[in-house]
Amino acid sequence: MTQTASQESQEQPQQEPHQDPLLFRFFTEIGIIEQLSRNAFERIMPHGLKISQFSVLNHFVRLGGPRSPLDLARSFQVSKGAMTNTLQKLEAKGFVTVEPDPVDGRAKLVDITEAGRKAREDAVAAAAPLMNEIQALVRDVDIDALLPELTRIRELLDAQRDG
Repeated sequence: MTQTASQESQEQPQQEPHQDPLLFRFFTEIGIIEQLSRNAFERIMPHGLKISQFSVLNHFVRLGGPRSPLDLARSFQVSKGAMTNTLQKLEAKGFVTVEPDPVDGRAKLVDITEAGRKAREDAVAAAAPLMNEIQALVRDVDIDALLPELTRIRELLDAQRDG
């Protein structure tokens, strides 16, 4: 009788996972959560938005504008070319404006439009069923208690990124 690879692996005793340092395991989990949530979120995005485009719209709603493409690239830690590509796609959809900087005519300033705000809100609304599903799965996790700690870690890392 032949066994499949999955049957063989089920019969073999599970090895203890390698115990990396606690902080390394913590960031590994965050990275995996980011990948899984990014893929799930992008599948339900309205207006043909990609996560990078939604993130720019979300950035403007959270922090305001206008901002230069270079400032945005630095905020997202991507190349200026990658940010320009994202902004061109958003501008073509009417979700941002890209205009000359009145102080420095060689520079550009980007800002979100009302259509961009609506697209961001549409994306948040489209994510509601997914968020409800996830919330049902993690009912025993105190998200309210985790959020301030995650915010603190993000702020500490953000302060160190250019240093």
